[in-house]
Amino acid sequence: MRRSSLPPYLRRATGLVLVAALGLVLAACSQPSASAPPAANKDVILASTTSTQDSGLFDVLIPAFEAANPAFKVKVVAVGSGEALKLGETKDADVLLVHSPAAETSFVASGFGTDRKPVMYNDFVIVGPATDPAKIKGDASVVDAFAKIAAAKSVFVSRGDNSGTFTKEMSVWTSATVTPKGQPWYLSSGQGMGETLKIANEKLGYTIVDRATWLTNAATNPDLKLLLEGDKKLFNPYHVILVPGAKNAAGAKAFQDWIVSPAGQKVIGEFGVTKFGQQIFVPNAGAAS
Repeated sequence: MRRSSLPPYLRRATGLVLVAALGLVLAACSQPSASAPPAANKDVILASTTSTQDSGLFDVLIPAFEAANPAFKVKVVAVGSGEALKLGETKDADVLLVHSPAAETSFVASGFGTDRKPVMYNDFVIVGPATDPAKIKGDASVVDAFAKIAAAKSVFVSRGDNSGTFTKEMSVWTSATVTPKGQPWYLSSGQGMGETLKIANEKLGYTIVDRATWLTNAATNPDLKLLLEGDKKLFNPYHVILVPGAKNAAGAKAFQDWIVSPAGQKVIGEFGVTKFGQQIFVPNAGAAS
């Protein structure tokens, strides 16, 4: 075998140079190319209401969106509208679907949200025990009905949170010049709409609920009956709002664009019709806010 003619110290130096060069090559290979695009943020955080969740709408709406937009996956945080707006303030949500118009307007005016668009509407109804101790069945005015409930000291179960439903309820009590808080007949659940209905069913009490959640939960609350509907004061609109500086602004915009598109509006308009014989939510993209 032919031996190297290099002196031992040069052979060692040459070996060290080769090892260092190999290390640099491996390090360079392990680094992403400067021209490679960053990985897409797949998850879209949607903060919405428990009433929308409890209605079952998201069970059909989210899969339809994801099928049309495979780059994104929606994660729903179902809370009251007030809490959903707070998640927008802290940028812990990318997009909001809520139903508390006055709070939404303030949210956008304060710079926490942008591009607020109508999506759909339904209405609130008043449900209560079949015996109807306050005799509100058939009343045309929800304000008069609430006054009767207070006068009869009948059990009323409130969500007691900062939701759009609770905000609507409190506006009715104010119009009826009744302060229910602290009254023994007035119970606060501190929970979502589905759980509030369960408590009202157990306590044989009255409550206010959006029509979608009522229709999809009526069978599991057999001691409650729909007693009042149709008052214009019970109108319940939903809006989609973008969060400026959201972690996934692209996904949020894709969701907003889709839900107000003909495809998204079709899913909303058809939801529940076969089962209940009526629209649970009426799509109204493009309507005046």
